[in-house]
Amino acid sequence: MADQRIKGQETEIHLTVNGAPQPALTDIKDFEVAPMLEIKREGYLGEKTDRRDEVFTGVRGKMTIHFDNSAVFDFIQSIIDRAQRREPGTKVVLKSALNFPNGQRRLIIVNNPFFGEMPINFPSRTEYGAITLDFESENVTLLAA
Repeated sequence: MADQRIKGQETEIHLTVNGAPQPALTDIKDFEVAPMLEIKREGYLGEKTDRRDEVFTGVRGKMTIHFDNSAVFDFIQSIIDRAQRREPGTKVVLKSALNFPNGQRRLIIVNNPFFGEMPINFPSRTEYGAITLDFESENVTLLAA
């Protein structure tokens, strides 16, 4: 019998800023992280096909967060302050804990992600307000826990 596949309910996502957990960033609707690799091709005389290699160029991702209080704006302000060099030492860590139904556990850790646009969206009168965070980082760590 095959193991059950993991679902979003088995994923915990935590953001910290300067070591402090960000409790306002827990209503996460969706989450994506993608290691970025580039394929290199080079052709040589006397060979019938190109040789291939890959280069790791970092990690990118995005997440959508619903919010129920104004504390999420403190996080946004800390990122803006870092980008404007008002608080240049700000460190952010994004951690996703994957709890597989068979008992295995993995951690995805993105150290010091840098963020792009942070749209604040209210799609309609009956929809929840949401903030989308696009991010990139130099590295991602995939740990067995």
